[in-house]
Amino acid sequence: MRLVLLALVAWVLAAPAAWAIAPSEMLKDPVLEHRARELSKELRCPKCQNQSLDDSEADIARDLRRIVRERMVAGDSNQEIKDYLVARYGEFVLLKPPVKESTWILWFGPLGLAVIGAFVIWQIARRGRAKLATEPDRGPDDEETTGSVTG
Repeated sequence: MRLVLLALVAWVLAAPAAWAIAPSEMLKDPVLEHRARELSKELRCPKCQNQSLDDSEADIARDLRRIVRERMVAGDSNQEIKDYLVARYGEFVLLKPPVKESTWILWFGPLGLAVIGAFVIWQIARRGRAKLATEPDRGPDDEETTGSVTG
């Protein structure tokens, strides 16, 4: 019973991505359809900014999926289709932009922030150790000299 329930939950969770593409959009050739689905996962919906064309239910995503399939049937390669969409919508349409000078901040920014954060933490720890090293040791006699009276 648990297995059936788990399978049902998994099916419901996985279903929205599958429902985004209407059966009428699909190509009859399973190889081309698989290729179109894989390419659509790499392309961003211009309206739903963090969804791929494959996941989005927006009208423009549906139109772009249709263009992808039409160009595949016409014999275009995946790169030619990407180039076509980038020419129309800019590199924004790529979920994984290419590494080049204008995208260095996207690719290396998080690493730079991690290095800066590690350096700041190292400096704080170093200052803490230096401060502890310069302070005189406090022993039981210090309580008497500082005026700590316990009764």
